[in-house]
Amino acid sequence: MHVHVELCVIPIGTGTSLGEYIAACQDILDAAGLETRMHAYGTNIEGDWDAVFTAIRQCHERLHAMGAPRLFTSIKAGTRVDREQSLDDKIASVERRRGTAAAQ
Repeated sequence: MHVHVELCVIPIGTGTSLGEYIAACQDILDAAGLETRMHAYGTNIEGDWDAVFTAIRQCHERLHAMGAPRLFTSIKAGTRVDREQSLDDKIASVERRRGTAAAQ
């Protein structure tokens, strides 16, 4: 099953700078071949359900191995079976409605 996920993993007990942990998760998501869009407070992920959630587990494993004693993770997941829709399709749909879509 295809899934869209918004993922935010917050290491606790590691200090205030989280960039190295975010980079480690991004490396895992990229290595899994998943479509991602990083934003200021998380990452949107698109792909097969099992591949996405396997990568999320690997993020947890990697961050704990890096010394994070605790992780707080927020996951929003959406699936759709009536038609295929990518992350780009979802954004383009809203942009068309707002009149902000790039000329095609």
